[in-house]
Formats: sequence, structure tokens, C-alpha cells
Amino acid sequence: MSFVSDKISEIGVVPVIKLNNPERDALPLAKALVDGGMPVAEVTFRAAGAAKAIKIMADAYPEMLVGAGTVMTEDQIDEAIAAGAKFIVTPGLDADLVKYAKEKCIDIFPGCTTPTDYHTAFRLGLKVLKFFPAEQSGGLAKIKAMSAPFPMFKIMPTGGISLKNLADYISCPTICACGGSYMVTADLIDNGRWDEITELCKQSIEIVKANRK
Repeated sequence: MSFVSDKISEIGVVPVIKLNNPERDALPLAKALVDGGMPVAEVTFRAAGAAKAIKIMADAYPEMLVGAGTVMTEDQIDEAIAAGAKFIVTPGLDADLVKYAKEKCIDIFPGCTTPTDYHTAFRLGLKVLKFFPAEQSGGLAKIKAMSAPFPMFKIMPTGGISLKNLADYISCPTICACGGSYMVTADLIDNGRWDEITELCKQSIEIVKANRK
């Protein structure tokens, strides 16, 4: 794996963030994540101002791995890189986007859930895949089944991950990290409940440490 994916694997959990008000929320959110021992963030392009949020977080906390999620176009990759993103996450597997990210020398983790996705990812030279939406696509049982013909991949499941099932997922050797929004919900962010976010991050990190094999 790359330096970025190795660091993400060390942390074990990636907050998946939608920020509606980056000017207000990006900085205190970044602090809450870092204080919780989770210096990583996937800021999704589902909300306007994602690039601005990435820049605010990356500039204030250079030790953070701030990436861009829900990336759909080459222009968004350019925008994310210009803002300081360290990695790209796409909801599906788009070979053109993978090739473009490689040209730009930035890690990309595409959403993959089928044997065809995995096989295409293998041909594209990828090492780490996002499994999305995880729970709705068969969850841990499917991830384990897919690892039999495709043992070369490390997987980052996202979608339906919570404190309740994090231990089950992270204890699987195939999984390098889990993506989740349970520690960065709209309610927590919009109401500035930064201490609660920090506490959820700490609880998550403890689960990772206790269940890593």
C-alpha cells in the first residue's frame, strides 16, 4: 500500500463528512477529530464548498490526511488537489477517473462491490478499494467471500458502519479501515457538539485497537 493508505490503516476509521457551512464548521471539526485521535477526513463533494472545507482543514492541521469524497469528475480531482487533498474517494469504479488520479499522483479509492469491479480494479493496478454501500451490499460476509478470489486487495467498507458493528468489521484482516459518518452527523456538526465528536472518535479508536488482529 502507499504512505497514505498505510496511515489510514493505522488510524482504522475514516470520518465521512458533509459540511454545509465550511467557513463556520471546518476548523472546529478538524480540531475535534485530531483531539479524538482521528486525524483523517473524507470531505464529500455532495455539499457545495467541499474544496474550501478541505483547504481550511489541511492548512490548519497539516498532519491530517484530508481527502475528497463523492468525486465524480476530473475537474473535481483537480479542485481537490488544489485545496490540499491527499486522497480521492469515488462512489463507483470509473476507470478514467482512476487513470486520471494516477496521472496526478494522488491515491484514489473507488467504490467496488462486485467481482467485475474487483477484477477491473486489479487490471488498473489498485491496492485499496472502498466497499460501498457496505451493509446494503452484503456487508462483512460478502467482503470475506470476495477476498477468496481477490486476496490482493485491502478494503475500506463505508455505509452502515457504527460503533455497534465496527469491531466486527475491523477485526477482519482484509479490512484496512472503515469509513463512517456516525461521529460526524449533521446534528452533531450543525449544533457544534465538538466534544461529543471527539468522544466518539476516542471510542472508535479504542475499538480499533482492541480488535485489530
